[in-house]
Amino acid sequence: MSSEKGKFNLKYCVFLPIVLIVTIFLWAVPTSFFGIADLTVVQQRVIALFVFAALMWIFEIIPNWTTSLLVIVISLLTVSNKGIGFLCNEQFGQLVNYKDLMAAFADPVVMLFLGGFVLAIMAEKFGLDVTLARALLKPFGSNPRMVLLGFLIVISIFSMFMSNTATAAMMLAFLAPVLAILPKDDKGRIALALSIPVAANLGGIGTPIGTPPNATAVKFLAESGYDVSFGEWALRMIPFVIIMILIAWVLLQILFPFKSKEIKLEIPENKRKADWKTYVVWITFVGTILLWATEQWTHINSNVVALIPLGVFTATGIFGKEDIKEINWSVLWLVAGGFALGTCLQGTGLAKVLINAIPFGSMSVILVLIIAGVVCYFLSNFISNSATAALLIPILIVVAGGMADPEAANNAQFVALGGTKAMISFIAVCASIAMLFPISTPPNAIASSTGLVETKDMAKVGIIVGVIGFALGYFWLTKIFPFAML
Repeated sequence: MSSEKGKFNLKYCVFLPIVLIVTIFLWAVPTSFFGIADLTVVQQRVIALFVFAALMWIFEIIPNWTTSLLVIVISLLTVSNKGIGFLCNEQFGQLVNYKDLMAAFADPVVMLFLGGFVLAIMAEKFGLDVTLARALLKPFGSNPRMVLLGFLIVISIFSMFMSNTATAAMMLAFLAPVLAILPKDDKGRIALALSIPVAANLGGIGTPIGTPPNATAVKFLAESGYDVSFGEWALRMIPFVIIMILIAWVLLQILFPFKSKEIKLEIPENKRKADWKTYVVWITFVGTILLWATEQWTHINSNVVALIPLGVFTATGIFGKEDIKEINWSVLWLVAGGFALGTCLQGTGLAKVLINAIPFGSMSVILVLIIAGVVCYFLSNFISNSATAALLIPILIVVAGGMADPEAANNAQFVALGGTKAMISFIAVCASIAMLFPISTPPNAIASSTGLVETKDMAKVGIIVGVIGFALGYFWLTKIFPFAML
C-alpha cells in the first residue's frame, strides 16, 4: 500500500508539476524562442501539445487513453475553428477544422481495430481460440523444444489477428499446467514463460491489425499518398516474423535449456455445443481473414472489411450489449489521440514549416533512419508502443516528406532505401521489438506474473531480440524486401 501511495505522490507532486510547467512555458514564450521562421501562435500551441502528450505518456500520470482524450479536447478548444473565441482567431494562424479532429474517434483505422476486437471477443466466447490452439499445438508432440516452438508459432499467429495482450493472457492459461508439471530446477520453464511476450510482440508485426503501431503507420502512410493494403503489409512482414520467431526459438533454448525430456500438453476441449451461432462465428471469422488477405484482388478496403463481423454478429443477435463492454475502448481512444495530433500537425501547416526549417533533405538518410528507430525503440520500452507510435509517426511523416522532395540532395538515396513506406514501417517494427522490462508491454507483464521470469532474464532476451530485430528490420525493409518491390 505504501509503495502505491509513494507512486501516487511522485506522479502528482513531482511529475505533474514538471509537465504543466514545461507545457505552459512552451505555450507562452514568444514564437521567436523556437528559432523557426514563419511559426504562428497556433502552430506553437501544437508544439506545446505534442510535448504535453509525450511527457504525460512517458510518466503515465494518468492512463494513456485519458491523455489522448485530453489532447483531442484541448485541440478542439485551442486550435480548431470552433474553439474558444479569443484563442481561436485566424490572426493567430491557420486553424484546424473541428470536424477533422472529431473524426479521429471514427477514423477508418479505429474501425479496423474495432472489427479486430469484435472477432477476438467472439472467438473467445464461442471457443474458437481453444479449438484453434488445440489444433495448432497438436503437431508439435511432447518434445520440450518442439513444444516451445509450437507456443512461439501459435502465439505469433494469434497476435496477428488479436490484441497482443488478449493473446498473451489466453496462452498463459494453456501454459500454466505445463509449467506446473516441469521440475522447478528446469530452466526450460523460463523459456516457455518468455515465449509469451516474445511471440506476442513479434507476431503483432505480421498484419496491419496486429498491433496499434502498424495501424498508425498504415494510417499516416495513406494520408501521405502511400496506400499499403492488408495483403501488401502481410506479404512483407510475415516472413520477417517467421525469421525472428526462429531466431527467438534458438535463443531461448541456448539461454534456458530444457532438463526434461518430455512435456505433456493438456489443453481442455471446447465443451460448448456447436449450434448455428457457432457456425456463423466460424464462417465470419474465416471469411473476414480471407477478405483481409485478398484485398489486392477483391479491392474491398480492409477498414471496410473490419465492419463486416460487427454487422453480421449484431444483426444475428450474437453480439449483444454485454459484449460491447468487452471491447478495449481505451486502445481505440489512445489511437484516436495520436491521429488527432497528426491532424493538428497537418491542419495548422506546422508540418510544412518543419520541413522548411529542418534541412532533412541534406541529412544522411541512413543516419535519420537509425536515429529515428533508436528513439522509437527506447521510448517503447518505457511507454506503450501505441503511445510511442502515435507520438513519433506524425513527426516522421514530415521528416520523410522532406527527404522525398525531388529537389532534396539525398532524394535518390532515400528512394533507393524504400522511401517513406520503408521508413514508417521500420518505425512500427521498432515499436514492437521493444520488450526489455515487465513494464514495456502488457505481454511482458503477463510473463512476469508467472513468477518464473526475473527482470534480468527478460532484459537479456529483450536486448538480443531487439538488436537482431532492429538490424534485420532495417535491412529487410530497405534492402531485402522493400515496399518498392512487386
